[in-house]
Amino acid sequence: MSQSASEPSVGARASTGGGLSRFVRATEVDTRMLGMVGALLVIWLVFHVLSGGIFLTPRNLWNLTVQTSSIAVMATGMVLVIVTRNIDLSVGSILGFTGMAMAALQANILPGMLGFDSPFTWLLTLAAGILVGVAIGGLQGYIIAFMGVPAFIVTLGGLLIWRGGAWWLTSGRTVAPLDDTFRLMGGGATGSLGETWTWVLAILACIAVVASLVFARKRRVRFGFPQRPVWAEVTIAAVTTIIILGAALVLNAYEWPSAIARRYAEAAGIEVPEGGLHIGYGVAVPVLIAIVVGIVMTFVTQRTRFGRYVFAIGGNPEAAELAGINTRWVVMKVFMLMGGLAALGAAISTARLNAATNALGTLDELYVIAAAVIGGTSLAGGAGTIIGAMLGALVMQSLQSGMVLLGVDSPLQSIVVGVVLIIAVWIDTVYRRRAA
Repeated sequence: MSQSASEPSVGARASTGGGLSRFVRATEVDTRMLGMVGALLVIWLVFHVLSGGIFLTPRNLWNLTVQTSSIAVMATGMVLVIVTRNIDLSVGSILGFTGMAMAALQANILPGMLGFDSPFTWLLTLAAGILVGVAIGGLQGYIIAFMGVPAFIVTLGGLLIWRGGAWWLTSGRTVAPLDDTFRLMGGGATGSLGETWTWVLAILACIAVVASLVFARKRRVRFGFPQRPVWAEVTIAAVTTIIILGAALVLNAYEWPSAIARRYAEAAGIEVPEGGLHIGYGVAVPVLIAIVVGIVMTFVTQRTRFGRYVFAIGGNPEAAELAGINTRWVVMKVFMLMGGLAALGAAISTARLNAATNALGTLDELYVIAAAVIGGTSLAGGAGTIIGAMLGALVMQSLQSGMVLLGVDSPLQSIVVGVVLIIAVWIDTVYRRRAA
């Protein structure tokens, strides 16, 4: 439908109001997302000053991205859980249980079947872990959706059951070491893309951003929707590409320790220069996994029937059911997806530690829920974004990492996280009240 004469175009609307409001309206930027990015930058600057210039170094930022990966992966699934007006308190315990199961499988079972150093060990381990996670999520989802037991009770019970199950699998023993290929999912010197591939990935990402803006503009023209001003499109493309290229530059600036670089050169027959061999880490494999999961989950929520059904259920469950949506089956699939993502998070966490312990995933449910809520997912259901949840995970991990650098005691860290979660829910309540 074409725009009527009485309705101002985007450009006309952008010409009214203050400079910032004009910019926001013209670019159609989510104000809550903009506020969260601003808060993240403030957190980084404060910790950088208080830590004596340590926080915003390539080494710490690289470690921050790796530490965020597991929570970010699970937060994408928690968005769908909360959007459907449910909650999952068991994700940390599912992570611990599946992580212990994967570690026991590759350390105690598969070597006797496939032999040591089999190229299939990591693949079978990861597949089995994800299947276990999906099965656990399906069981809990069935009880919630088809048996009518509240999600809070079911997942609270799951928190206790799967945490006890993780201990029962190995009688409380730590399982280590893990398969070398499996460990690549945890990062490290060999678990990173390196400088060249990081730049290739960054350039491809910039091209994808520009292409998506061009295609989106063409779709708006085809369907007669209002257009953003050209300067707004150029600004969005420029800012996004600068962020991508800047991130690649920072990640490549963190270099391998000299001893590891020297051993690598000796093994590869490379002559070490007089000043030493400088090899940048680049994007870590767990970060790449989190990015891929974020892209896939964004596509699922915005471009698939399942995603539309999830948000329809969250907006009005009764209307969704009357419209012919099998709401119970959709809710069960949401919990299955959450279980699978928790298992993927377990693979990242165990690979990074090169071990599975009984403490693995403890309190992760708090960080995952907080990340989703801070990212704009409403506890009332029906609203939430994947990118927001991933940014929320980065905010939570930034707080934790900064407090560790400052030597803040663990109990005080928990207090800060709890306060941040309460404030995030309060902001969501105020936002929804004003939008109503």
